[in-house]
Amino acid sequence: MLDPSSSEEESDGIVEEESKEAMAPQAGSRISPSRTSESSGGLAPSSSSRSSARPTSPSPSAASEEKEDLEKMQREEEDRKKKLQLYVFVMRCVAYPFNAKQPTDMARRQQKITKQQLQQTKDRFQAFLNGDTQIVADEAFINAVQSFNEVFLKSDRVAKMVQSGGFSANDFREVFKRHIEKRVRSLPEIDGLSKETVLSSWMAKFDTIYRGDEDPRKAQQRMTASAASELILSKDQLYEMFQNILGIKKFEHQLLYQACQLDNLDEQAAQIRRELDGRLQMADQIARGGKFPKFVSKEMEAMFIEELKSSVNQLMANLESMPVSKGGEFKLQKLKRGHNTSIIDMGQEDENTLSKSDVVLSFTLEVVIMEVVGLKSLAPNRIVYCTMEVEGGEKLQTDQAEASKPTWGTQGDFTTTHPLPGVKVKLFTESTGVLALEDKELGRVVLHPTPNSPKQSELHKMTVTKACPDHDLRIKLAIRMDKPQNMKHCGYLWAFGKNVWKRWKKRFFVLVQVSQYTFAMCSYREKKSEPQELLQLDGYTVDYSDPQPGLDGGRAFFNAVKEGDTVIFASDDEQDRILWVQAMYRATGQSHKPVPPTQVQKLNSKGGASAQMDAPISQFSGLKDADRAQKHGMDEFISANPCSFDHASLFEMVQRLTLDHRLNDTFCCLGWFSPGQVFVLDEYCARNGVRGCHRHLCYLRDLLERAESGAIIDPTLLHYSFAFCASHVHGNRPDGLSTVKVDEKERFEDIKERLRVILENQIVNFRYCFPFGRPEGALKATLSLLERVLMKDIATPVPPEEVKGVIRKCLEQAAQLNYERIKEYATIEVEKGQKDQKDPENVGRLVTPAKKLEETIRLAELVIEVLQQNQEHHAEAAVTSSGDQSAFAWWTDLMVEHAENFLALYAIDMDAALEIQSPESWDSFPLFQLLNDFLRTDYHLCNGKFHKHLQDLYAPLVVRYVDLMESSIAQSIHKGFERESWEPVKSLTSNLPNVNLPNVNLQIPKVPNLPVPVAGLSVNLPQMPSFSTPSWMAAIYDSDNGSGTSEDLFWKLEALQTFIRDLHWPEEEFAKHLESRIQLMSSNMIENCVKRTRMAFESKLTKSSKSTDFRISPTLCTMFNVMVDAKDQSAKLCAMEMGQEKQYHTQIDELIEESVKDMIQFLVAKFVVILESVLAKISRYDEGTLFSSFLSFTVKAASKYVDVPKPGMDVADGYVTFVRHSQDILRDKVNEEVYIERLFDQWYTATMNLLGTWLTERMEQQLHVYQLKILIRITKKKYRDFRLQGVLDSTLNSKMYDTVRNRLTIEEATASVREGGMQGISMKDSDEEDEDDD
Repeated sequence: MLDPSSSEEESDGIVEEESKEAMAPQAGSRISPSRTSESSGGLAPSSSSRSSARPTSPSPSAASEEKEDLEKMQREEEDRKKKLQLYVFVMRCVAYPFNAKQPTDMARRQQKITKQQLQQTKDRFQAFLNGDTQIVADEAFINAVQSFNEVFLKSDRVAKMVQSGGFSANDFREVFKRHIEKRVRSLPEIDGLSKETVLSSWMAKFDTIYRGDEDPRKAQQRMTASAASELILSKDQLYEMFQNILGIKKFEHQLLYQACQLDNLDEQAAQIRRELDGRLQMADQIARGGKFPKFVSKEMEAMFIEELKSSVNQLMANLESMPVSKGGEFKLQKLKRGHNTSIIDMGQEDENTLSKSDVVLSFTLEVVIMEVVGLKSLAPNRIVYCTMEVEGGEKLQTDQAEASKPTWGTQGDFTTTHPLPGVKVKLFTESTGVLALEDKELGRVVLHPTPNSPKQSELHKMTVTKACPDHDLRIKLAIRMDKPQNMKHCGYLWAFGKNVWKRWKKRFFVLVQVSQYTFAMCSYREKKSEPQELLQLDGYTVDYSDPQPGLDGGRAFFNAVKEGDTVIFASDDEQDRILWVQAMYRATGQSHKPVPPTQVQKLNSKGGASAQMDAPISQFSGLKDADRAQKHGMDEFISANPCSFDHASLFEMVQRLTLDHRLNDTFCCLGWFSPGQVFVLDEYCARNGVRGCHRHLCYLRDLLERAESGAIIDPTLLHYSFAFCASHVHGNRPDGLSTVKVDEKERFEDIKERLRVILENQIVNFRYCFPFGRPEGALKATLSLLERVLMKDIATPVPPEEVKGVIRKCLEQAAQLNYERIKEYATIEVEKGQKDQKDPENVGRLVTPAKKLEETIRLAELVIEVLQQNQEHHAEAAVTSSGDQSAFAWWTDLMVEHAENFLALYAIDMDAALEIQSPESWDSFPLFQLLNDFLRTDYHLCNGKFHKHLQDLYAPLVVRYVDLMESSIAQSIHKGFERESWEPVKSLTSNLPNVNLPNVNLQIPKVPNLPVPVAGLSVNLPQMPSFSTPSWMAAIYDSDNGSGTSEDLFWKLEALQTFIRDLHWPEEEFAKHLESRIQLMSSNMIENCVKRTRMAFESKLTKSSKSTDFRISPTLCTMFNVMVDAKDQSAKLCAMEMGQEKQYHTQIDELIEESVKDMIQFLVAKFVVILESVLAKISRYDEGTLFSSFLSFTVKAASKYVDVPKPGMDVADGYVTFVRHSQDILRDKVNEEVYIERLFDQWYTATMNLLGTWLTERMEQQLHVYQLKILIRITKKKYRDFRLQGVLDSTLNSKMYDTVRNRLTIEEATASVREGGMQGISMKDSDEEDEDDD
């Protein structure tokens, strides 16, 4: 073959040798070894050179290698010739399509993602996550991108899909959009910011990240250009595409293009007519010879002939509908017949004759008058002008010019229906006479132009008038007469015939195309629009002939022959004869191609001189192209009869190569052809009679082969072709053909079985064939196609149960496959983790139970991820695009079964891992929570087979755990209260060292409310001792003044209840049982705590002092706080839900209230005892006692010599200090205000009653002054202090208080009279006394 840099002379010499072997119509001919060496362009030496270089006989191995090389070159040469012949047929389909057009309604295909683009996308998203971009984003968007990067971009399934060419940029965008929709919907509402706005903003940021630093305008331009290439292609683009598909070189295309005259629409239409006539003849031959293809029924043979003829008639009708004057490319508008209303009908003989009125021609003439030469007789300033007219039309006039310079350059445009019009041009000068009516004519010229006349301007001698003395007057003008589209050739010929042109005479002839199938030779006279005579060329054969004796005139003869008629034509030169014969050859549609006698001589005597004619053949472009094509070996492809080829096999080849080209281009086509490819293949099938079933069977076979090799093929495309073939095989006539070949039916059954296997395999591998639901809708289309494939015939639908059974079996295999894949992935992760820890010794060792459990939990996470992805991306088959139930609504049930099978496989490994766990270990509870949290939220899997198995597995563990926790807590309470110091936790833990707790796993199960330090706690529950509450306990409870044992108890109870709550046990009865069990246990434990606290409180008070030295200790306040905490915790731990009676809560509340009431009474009694001790001290001053007189005398005597303090004030001050200190301690340390108020009320009331009783007992006695002073001070301070503590006035101003106050006021007045004053102590309020108090 040619090297691109070789010269044309070299290429001519090489390819000339290639052309010496002609290709057989059906399969192509084999070439000889010597020819192969020559045609290979130097790829192998010739046989002569081998024999001279190797004189000795070759070894057997060398000979066999040479033979193999030779056979390989022969096969390559045959393949090359076959592709060249195929390209010729394709070129003709592109050059003159009359059956198909490029579709404009096909889905536009997106650019596919390559490996490099995938890696670039990964890098861009990683750069965003690393903060290397300037894109501002919130945490929610970053988390979404992080998840998209980890789950999607780094997925092996995506990498494989990209490798197979099944992912586009739009797929990436749609997956991300679906990925973030749920996240955006779950975000909290923000005033003024809708979820749609957030979604749009996130998608804009995604586009920015995906695009990177690329200029969006360039990307848009590239996308626009690619989209345009996916739409309508020009003829040149189609030629170039199929050159690439068939491996045709550019120079070969140019040779074939010129030789086939693809730019000559008349030649292409004539070629089509010859092909259709050949197909009709072939149908007749088949009918006569009986060489029918093998059909499924003998009756189909006759139908086959009818179908062949019907298809040809349809093509003829299509061709007939094409306009004679073809406008733009691929315009298939109907023919506007105009006056040609009597165009023949191919099927009706009585309308097959043309009349003269059917032949209508319309010409456009351009007359350009340049100048007049030889005008000398007129004065230089005289005005001259010209007129022009076409006989029978309007008259036009030029501008005026002076006689000294008569030039114009004026153009006149005319239209006429006369093939030989008369054009008349006159020269005038303006008349100077006053009475002259018309201008003076100087001369005229009359011309009869034809479309073949010269177009350039020429000088013509004018016929002058008598008034013009200039006899040599000439005018320079140009006449251009355009040839109409329906006029194929014209010129003067000699003609003689039997029925027309009965006299040998020279006439002006026009070859007119009336319609695509009707041509006529018409002779015209001058100035006539209708032909004088005409010959309809239907059925005639034109060829060159020898000169006819006895006919004078004409030098080059040719004739048109028909059965019973011969018309002889002659032209004046050889060139005109060749042009006429070529034009009439196209018009007649004959199969025989006339060869000029000079070319025959050249072929017979190669290199010899051609016959001497008027003009050499090399002057004719058509013959020159034919010579070049013959020289390069292309003539065999051009002249080959298309009807003698097996177009079924040729189309199979071109379709396969086109599919390979399509799958390797830059578009994510999924097997769909581009519009241009569909157009060419449609045209090829229609033009060459390729059966639709054969076309789609070949297409299906090619698509299945690509699918088996890993390419992504759209199941909708497979469904379309399969439905067509099934409809044809079962006699439904999708393309109008009723005949069914045996091989079509056999191939269909074979492809049907292959398709079933592939579809089932795709369903088994649905996660990997359709990753993340891509291509969109492919899974649903696969199910639909499988249902169609399982149908026995086209009319009887397959029972749904049968389809479900097949798919159920596939999904069972899918469960096994998916689980094996994720198990392998988890194993790889473990091995990688061990290698990352640089501990190669652990690789391959037997794992510990803890390690096995950790791997099982990780495997559970992968299982949940797979099931979630299945639900999110592969559940669309059950619903339509509008959200309604589709025909595959049962897909949901099958996917649930698939999930259960998938989980059953996991259950085997889970059971094995749990069996080796220690019975004292609770590390497996996170596994239950992980699985249960997923299963209970899934409508279909909740309480399913695996879920129930999980419950059965863990129910004993939960019960045992609760039992052990109950015994442990009970043991903790018992031992804790025995050695309880009742110090507040806050003060206790401030001095505690940071000690590791015993081995209790309180984080297993997870307790969400616990802080991080608890995560490391590990306690062996059966031996769990009581322990002091650590410092982090304040983070759980608001109270920080409870005892260690109580805080420990409440924390454990809440942790246990949180554990039970977080289990979210799915079975309602068992969940209620657990809840009731925990509440009952909590009630019992709190009851025990309350009773022990009350006992400790009573014991503590009993052992304390009974004087004013008594102080409220923090331990007593702690006991009060334990009661407060117990009440708070009982509301949380013991309350029954679901509207039931809060029995446990009520019981423990009553117990707490009674206990608090008793504790208040114990404390009030203590305060009363202390007041009684004070009153006992002052009782010694009662009137009438010896001790009272002695004390009074002693004080009076001593006061004369020294400054004696006020007697008895230390007793009052001590008591007041005790009260105030007790109030402050209680107010500060006890956390319940209600209890404090109740205590103060009872305290005030009891002590006031005691004072009243004491005074009542001394109603008949007068109080000693010292008694009076102490009582006044105690009463006033008590009243003020309790009022400051918030005791209500109704309690403060009780009747007993009024009684005490009145008595003390009376006693004060009496003492003032008797003693002469109270030394500033009075029941009346005074500022001085307040200052003394301070």
